[in-house]
Amino acid sequence: MLLPKGTSVEELAAVGLSPGLLSAGLGSVPAEQTYLDITQGNRVFDSLYDSELPALGRDCSAWNAVLSRADSAPADIVPGLLGSTLRRAGVAVRVGGGASCTFSAPPFSDGRARSTKKLSETPHPDGQPTLEVRSGSLGKVSSLIGNLRGHDLLIAIERPPPPDNEALAIGIAGDDSDGNLISDSTRLDGYVLSTDIAPTILERFGIAVPTEISGQPIRADPAVDPAAVESLGERMAEIPDRRGPVIGFSLLAWLVLLGLLAAASRGRLAKRGVRLTGLAVVYLPLVLLLGAALEAGQGVEQLLVLLGAPLLAAATLAALAGYRAPAVAAALTVVAYAVDVAAGSPLTSLSLLGPNPGLGVRFYGIGNELEALLAVLVIAGTGAALSGFAPRASSRAQITAFLATGVVFAFVFAAGRFGADVGAAIVLPLGAGVAAATLGSRRRRALLLALAAPVAAVAVLALVDLLSGADAHLTRSVLDAGGLDQLAEVAQRRLQLSAHSFARPIVYVFLPLLAVVAALAYAWRDRIASWLAGRPAMRAGLAGALAATLLGTLANDSGALLLEIGTAYLLVFTGFAWAETGDSPGRYP
Repeated sequence: MLLPKGTSVEELAAVGLSPGLLSAGLGSVPAEQTYLDITQGNRVFDSLYDSELPALGRDCSAWNAVLSRADSAPADIVPGLLGSTLRRAGVAVRVGGGASCTFSAPPFSDGRARSTKKLSETPHPDGQPTLEVRSGSLGKVSSLIGNLRGHDLLIAIERPPPPDNEALAIGIAGDDSDGNLISDSTRLDGYVLSTDIAPTILERFGIAVPTEISGQPIRADPAVDPAAVESLGERMAEIPDRRGPVIGFSLLAWLVLLGLLAAASRGRLAKRGVRLTGLAVVYLPLVLLLGAALEAGQGVEQLLVLLGAPLLAAATLAALAGYRAPAVAAALTVVAYAVDVAAGSPLTSLSLLGPNPGLGVRFYGIGNELEALLAVLVIAGTGAALSGFAPRASSRAQITAFLATGVVFAFVFAAGRFGADVGAAIVLPLGAGVAAATLGSRRRRALLLALAAPVAAVAVLALVDLLSGADAHLTRSVLDAGGLDQLAEVAQRRLQLSAHSFARPIVYVFLPLLAVVAALAYAWRDRIASWLAGRPAMRAGLAGALAATLLGTLANDSGALLLEIGTAYLLVFTGFAWAETGDSPGRYP
């Protein structure tokens, strides 16, 4: 049942439906794309199609163009798969007036989609299993709920498209449907995907779900709490718009204050300012996690970040000297996220540096933003810890420490039951391996081991994913691929998205800055090496973090984002290394 736009979660719960929110698409999509995603059980970004979605018309007269467009995407996109699967199993499909013709696909020889039967007001008078799609009102939903029998299932969805990529209200009624909606696609109580509807319908009919369908069946948790669902939706809708004012403004304010401090003191306080600002940036993700836990409004969260992170930094610097300060700050931030994702908490997903579930891509574990900064914090933070707490440790002990932290956090942030980020299984072992190779005497052999580490980590991750039944991103996109052609599609999809990430307008501002930073780092390589003299572990940590950032940029579908964030955190640790040198006041690098 397609309900009027503006129908709320509270209204669905009030008439007796298990309530939830439905992610309508990847980014903002038109209504017909949402209906296509529902019926094909799979979806990709619009940028991966070679053309825009054609106007379908009331009878889907442009269906052949839709099929051709689907073939252009680097994924198994089969428009009308739900309808064709049902018909092959002997289930009738009936689509009423006002509902999208995409539900009655696939097309016949003339390229038009036709329903098999004329819609009647009775559920299925001839006793044949039937899927009916119609438009209606909440009042009609209420009467239908009272007439449900046996294994009847009613799915009510607010009409798309949503405003500004917000989620749609969805409700389900039928046996075993009592509580907020959830699926393994999201693991967020009260939130499901458009691609989850097809497997839910097929499972109800006892029909095997085709491999081309990426969604997971929807189920209901024991308790109905529409207020919690709406609160979740509001937070997810706020994340994209809140990132700039909270994160961007805070970073800009800290940098301006750092510049004013250095200028006013003629460089005498520059090193203290660099230490304080750098630790504030390290603590930033930790404070954002706290903001998600407090469910703070934008003003409160902005003050929390703007003042809280520097206060934590100042307290750390007052208690700890040298490299111990950044080591502890990095450890607290990394461990906090590791514990949160391992516990299955939604806070990481709802923090401003989380995976941005409102975009429709990832809903649990860590996202690309966290992958970029955690890779630096883990590897460079290990170097800082060794330099600050164990400066006289043997090379063997330091190598062991790098490899151990890389493996442990790769497992936590990459395993499907926890962080579910496959990239972490690649960049963290490689970064740890490069750091270890920097310290080892047999560097060629060590470097080969470093390159082999990500392959071994992904293999272990795959085994864990399969044995635990996590069914996370690696399983769905790689392990369940039907052959080399589908693996190639996965690789092509990631490369295309990575290329698109470099086309964002903001990148045109940051890429020149990154080029300047890279050029200066190369020109000052001897000076930077002098800052790290006598600190082999810190030097190894920076080398490993740099390798992890570069590999993440090449291997990730948001390459530009990883490059920007990774470089920023590399600058933090490099700046701290400068601040720890014995240069006289006022001498700048």
